[in-house]
Amino acid sequence: MSKAASAAAKDLAAEGVTGVHLAWADNNGIPRSRIVPITGFAGAAVRGVGVTSLFAVFDTHDVITYGHASLSTPSGDVRLLPVVERVRRLAGQPALAWAPGRQVAADGSPSPYCQRTVLERQVAKAAEQGLEILAGYELEFAVAPIGSPDILSSPGHTGPAYSPHALVPLDGFITELLHDLAANGLDIGQLHAEYGPAQLELALAATDPVSAADDQLLARQTIHAAAHAHGLRVSFAPLISAEVVGNGWHLHTSVRREGRNLLAGDGTPTAEGASYVAGLLRELPALTAVTAPSVPSTLRLRPGYFSSAYAFWGVENREAPLRYVPGSPLLGEGHANVELKPSDASANPYLALAAVIAAGLSGIADGLTLGEPIGEDPGTWTEDERVARGVTRLPASSAEQRAALLASPLLVGVLGEELAGAFQAVRASDEAWAADKSVEEIVAAHLWRY
Repeated sequence: MSKAASAAAKDLAAEGVTGVHLAWADNNGIPRSRIVPITGFAGAAVRGVGVTSLFAVFDTHDVITYGHASLSTPSGDVRLLPVVERVRRLAGQPALAWAPGRQVAADGSPSPYCQRTVLERQVAKAAEQGLEILAGYELEFAVAPIGSPDILSSPGHTGPAYSPHALVPLDGFITELLHDLAANGLDIGQLHAEYGPAQLELALAATDPVSAADDQLLARQTIHAAAHAHGLRVSFAPLISAEVVGNGWHLHTSVRREGRNLLAGDGTPTAEGASYVAGLLRELPALTAVTAPSVPSTLRLRPGYFSSAYAFWGVENREAPLRYVPGSPLLGEGHANVELKPSDASANPYLALAAVIAAGLSGIADGLTLGEPIGEDPGTWTEDERVARGVTRLPASSAEQRAALLASPLLVGVLGEELAGAFQAVRASDEAWAADKSVEEIVAAHLWRY
């Protein structure tokens, strides 16, 4: 590793790089980093850099909660090791490079609080069962000029939604962003003006789950830098206002055995693919506690906003939290995937993917069957109609999310006792912070956090 890191540092230094971000995401989905000088990168790859273990109990507002017994004092340290093979020079910040970090104990063993390690374990578990997972993120975000206190008072574009005209005022930003994404090794399918106020969306190409989580963090860094260079700032927050649609970070996955996509049957998943989706559906209330865990996340998940308020699956149904996307003659059967819609920037991408994979694998292991898809919006039904179809409301508060997660031994086990405890302590701290706040205050406090 030292030899590879030394070679990478030499090449980066020759390109004018003076420092490297060692980045990770905390339990609120917020990126954190340490910058090491390029001369120290090779050493950091061997010895790591020290960071407090208390980052596991930072809440969304940078309050350190001591509510988790194992991290109840200011003592303790972990080492942050760069993943050398993922180091990238940042096209929009050319004097800096970026690499995801892995958290380890002083003896080099994995820290129980390392979210990347949690995901790596689930990928390895899938491989042991002869399964390969592909994953890709769609990122929604809103744009405003630097200095704007919010989005609605000074939107970066005024629409129309999905129109090329909307992007004309953002031409310089869009051009640089496309260049920088490609230069940073990020492959995207498309970028467009979305439905919400000043909203854009881009889709990252599907890849292996760990790379997908890395790519999500790198994409954020890339977007922020390109926006700043053009006098703009971006909000990835789940809500930018209580009155309009929010930002989802939709998570697409597919599962393969011996190269065959199990979600690609004759316009429907194969039996194993259906079991994968059924596993997601069974764990969906607990899943959303990991994939959309913030206070504004629960406010966003409302009926009628394409954000998914009820637990069900559907074929190309944009109100469904689990939207099955079949293959087609045009796209090929291998394109088939399932989209998890209740997912946003407040989720740690490694934990979100680990939870999704574990739920899907459990469905396959248990041979679950999948009921009929729903093509309507259950939010328009009566409560009796929803009961008759077995459609329930997803958790609509932090307390309901906590109860759902604790009721899932599977997902608590995936996190591990220590990380699950820290994660719940952070959620409780956020919940206590929001207890006396208005919706408007909650939205404003989260607007620029991600």
